[in-house]
Amino acid sequence: MKPIRILLAEDHTLVRAGIRALLQNLDDVQVVAEAGDGREALRLIQIHQPDVVLMDIAMAGLNGLEATSRIAREFPRVRVIILSMYVSEEYVLQALRAGAVGYLLKDAGTAELELAIRAVARDETYLSPAVSKHVVADYVRRVGGEPSSLERLTRRQREILQLIAEGRSTQEIAQLLNISVKTVETHRSQLMERLGIHDVAGLVRYAIRVGLVTPNE
Repeated sequence: MKPIRILLAEDHTLVRAGIRALLQNLDDVQVVAEAGDGREALRLIQIHQPDVVLMDIAMAGLNGLEATSRIAREFPRVRVIILSMYVSEEYVLQALRAGAVGYLLKDAGTAELELAIRAVARDETYLSPAVSKHVVADYVRRVGGEPSSLERLTRRQREILQLIAEGRSTQEIAQLLNISVKTVETHRSQLMERLGIHDVAGLVRYAIRVGLVTPNE
């Protein structure tokens, strides 16, 4: 049987090692690459063409939700399972809207991890049982409706919002994204206008609420 090829994207080295150890005990499952952030994950997907990506939801620089959205557009045959500590409805909905086909809590056991991987490899969707039914029902009701406030932002605005929420300065953001300081300031003004938020503290609270960053980032 052809093994299910896995790319593991997780920014905490010890957590990544623990997940890899679990995966190595599964039959017909092969870890082909590991990434420490969303950008590295995208680069390695291009190289290794995995079947499934196990994607941490909270990674600095480019978070799992934004990386998943790009994977869905650029590598539509790759199936993404979001790994998260949070059962929050907003996090689950954002993951599904981004294009994830699985949502697995980090406290899941080996049996559930294997179940999730094999399900998505069969082109099925997998959600942890702890994710309440009303979350799924609400997603079904809302999908195809009005876009969320986060979805109304451009990809670049979402990137800049995450970096602002991580405490990066305008100069740091400009250097990281290879754009001018003035361009960063323009994007920041536009996203504040779109969100109706007019201070950095408000942007940070919003970014936490919609899952771009987590409170411990």
